[in-house]
Amino acid sequence: MGRHRSNGKSRTPRICTAHMDDRKGRFRLIRLYRDDDFETVTQFWFHAMDAAMPGLQTRLGHTLEGAREFFKNVVAVENQLWVYELESKPVGFLGIHHNFIDRLYVDPAYHRRGIGQALLDHARTLSTDHLWLYTHASNKMARSFYEKNRFVAEKFGVSPPPESEPDVEYHWRRK
Repeated sequence: MGRHRSNGKSRTPRICTAHMDDRKGRFRLIRLYRDDDFETVTQFWFHAMDAAMPGLQTRLGHTLEGAREFFKNVVAVENQLWVYELESKPVGFLGIHHNFIDRLYVDPAYHRRGIGQALLDHARTLSTDHLWLYTHASNKMARSFYEKNRFVAEKFGVSPPPESEPDVEYHWRRK
């Protein structure tokens, strides 16, 4: 999605949160992104986008190399990045700018294990009282996830070029 700036304030971030995974007794950690995460994160990000919206990347001409460049020059520059690490391996990441969630992706091999939920919960700890984001209207998995987490669709539009895809603006407000 294109860049959308927010005027919201954010809380001072914690360096990391760590605990045992309740389901399998494995150690999990949410920490700030490091340069050595780049290859792992960009690969699962690219594959997660393809899994969520099959065929979209091919139709738009997106490649893994292009995703690497975009991540390095845009995503990593414009956001505070958090990585969900399981057994010392990055398996999810959150890109947030103030109260705007720009990216939240989980390696498809680790879907439905609470990783996205943990990253979203972490984003809530960084926010004062409001989070917002855009997602593709066709991304049913993301839309269901955010709606389950009390995000409300407030605007429907079209993402900026080159995507020019229908999108949805979601907002969450602390009660």
